[in-house]
Amino acid sequence: MAGSAPTAPNRTRALPQATPSALITGRETTTVSTPTQDQPLWRPNPERAAGTGIVAFQAWAAQHHGAPAAPLAPTDSDAEAAARYAALHAWSVEDLDRFWTAVTQWFDVRFTQAPEAVLADPAMPGARWFPGARLNYAEHALRAGEQAENADRPAVLHLDETTDEPLVLTWAELRRQVGSLAAALRARGVRPGDRVGAYLPNIPQAAVALLATAAVGAVWTSCAPDFGARSVLDRLQQIEPVVLFAVDGYHYGGKDHDRTEVVAELRRELPTLHTVVHVPLLGAPAPEGALAWDDLTAEDTEPVFEAVPFDHPLWVLYSSGTTGLPKAIVQSQGGILVEHLKQAGLHLDLGPDDRFLWYTSTGWMMWNFLLAGLLVGSTVVTYDGSPGHPDTGAFWSVAARTRATVLGTSAAYVIASRKAGLHPGRDLDLSAVRCLGTTGSPLPPDGFRWIYEEVKEDVWLASVSGGTDVCSCFVGGVPTLPVHLGEIQAPSLGAAVESWDVNGRSLTDEVGELVVTKPIPSMPTGFWNDPEGTRYHDSYFDVYPGVWRHGDWITATSRGTVVIHGRSDSTLNRQGVRMGSSDIYEVVERLPEIAESLVIGLEEPEGGYWMPLFVVLAPGAELDQDLIGRIRTSLRTELSPRHVPDEVIAVRGLPHTLTGKRIEVPVKRLLSGTPLDQAVNPGSVDNLDHLRWFEQLRQERERAAAAAAE
Repeated sequence: MAGSAPTAPNRTRALPQATPSALITGRETTTVSTPTQDQPLWRPNPERAAGTGIVAFQAWAAQHHGAPAAPLAPTDSDAEAAARYAALHAWSVEDLDRFWTAVTQWFDVRFTQAPEAVLADPAMPGARWFPGARLNYAEHALRAGEQAENADRPAVLHLDETTDEPLVLTWAELRRQVGSLAAALRARGVRPGDRVGAYLPNIPQAAVALLATAAVGAVWTSCAPDFGARSVLDRLQQIEPVVLFAVDGYHYGGKDHDRTEVVAELRRELPTLHTVVHVPLLGAPAPEGALAWDDLTAEDTEPVFEAVPFDHPLWVLYSSGTTGLPKAIVQSQGGILVEHLKQAGLHLDLGPDDRFLWYTSTGWMMWNFLLAGLLVGSTVVTYDGSPGHPDTGAFWSVAARTRATVLGTSAAYVIASRKAGLHPGRDLDLSAVRCLGTTGSPLPPDGFRWIYEEVKEDVWLASVSGGTDVCSCFVGGVPTLPVHLGEIQAPSLGAAVESWDVNGRSLTDEVGELVVTKPIPSMPTGFWNDPEGTRYHDSYFDVYPGVWRHGDWITATSRGTVVIHGRSDSTLNRQGVRMGSSDIYEVVERLPEIAESLVIGLEEPEGGYWMPLFVVLAPGAELDQDLIGRIRTSLRTELSPRHVPDEVIAVRGLPHTLTGKRIEVPVKRLLSGTPLDQAVNPGSVDNLDHLRWFEQLRQERERAAAAAAE
């Protein structure tokens, strides 16, 4: 498994230790030119490491549940620290019953009815966790507020583009509002299993509404208000909500964006709605028949928590929906609860003294994960606005003003900050920040370097990778381990992550498919409207039966770290040499003239392979022969001669999903001749004109080929 010494007897030849990007050619291996980084960028302070939750958990679990006893010593080497974590991780995936029992006891999970077993059926898909158990997610998210000493402590701090000082929602006020809203939902007939939709930005009202929904036992789902009506309907029509929380508009990038017409269309096209709750961010009056948010949250009511089965649906998240309707992913109250307690309390080392800020929207799973801070008593920081307004450094300013201790952002924002020449550590007070997380796409080595040079020399960089599919991280931060350039620290506890070749053999120091060989509680209980489980099976289990294939190319290194190379379904495979697209982007986007790039590898009918690189130029830049030459030289010398593009083509913009991820596979399909309406769900794309450009390019290439054949 990733994180352990290689033991597979039929492993292909291993690369030198900790090579961050390896390429496979059959059984032969070629290394890229990135130098080996034996010296870490950061090591945890021994005293700080000794005081982490994961160290205390391991000592307790060793005493009570047979975890490996491995006391932390101040003189431990990097190798000893890695071996200690590897042993703990191995126990966590080899003895799932004991590990997850330990998690529920360590975090004092309140079962109103005790489970009959831990893992009744380990088969994937279909694993059955904690059968017979009953609990409530919202009860755990609000329990810090039960203690009188926490009543006036902030549970939520909120900022937007128009405010200088954070709005404070105390634990007492959060509990009161959730209690009032949950009672109002029940009074309107909302029952366990009913669906509640939201069209809200990242504001405290969204957190209150989710917790009230969970308290009732209803099923939450949300879309960000920058989604258009068609995109929202593609999601909500699948689950038929009875309640909709909706804003009149939102403020972003210095502008007000009215959403009253969109909300009106949602109401017309969702016939199952019997209640609409108006949240007036821009001050518009409530539309006819809608209820006012303030009225529903005005009562002084203690929250009442419906005890639901462990696998009862908590929320529905959605895949990007780049082909067909977005998949409606169902995750359970109990599964999310125990997974998020583990991830927040052990891997991010969050606790009551922390302020947890992650830049996200309600349309991305990271918003759901942000609320995991409440489960461990942390203050959650919500921000509604652009991270780059009024300038690129806006989000760093939010972190400084809120005194965030654990800060999360995207790899793209880190690179944008580097390209803008920002010096947040010099220009702002980021002294409170102890941990910086990144996700969304692989963080290239230049991003690692910039963080330690320009943000904070002594910051724990917790780069993580997981997915909407599990609403958590397969691999990520460990507060007792060093940070190496371009590498994620380790697989998460309880996650049996490996890198496999096409024959299902485990790889070390070589690129392979990210697979998870044993179940995780937050894996979907299924997809909505997929009664036979066919779509669910085909999404994750069709390549390796009984094993989760996530669709990422990774390298599991021999020192236990992990490198993510990008999506395996958009992998470049030239002359048998495979490479993730992120490796290309890391090199190309280092050039100041390149704002963004997209690379496609297209297998042509006659056996050829066309690999164009599309670039969005920075303002004032020109794609001349000099720049093309530097792009080619950089890729040839820093990466691989086989992955120098056949053409470099300037484009005005690139298409992205609504959660900001650049689209590769639909572009490849368009260039292969697939009609646009079959290559992508138009409602899932931020700018269809950018996608249509690729359709026109294909047509031009076809005409040119036809002319050449005459």
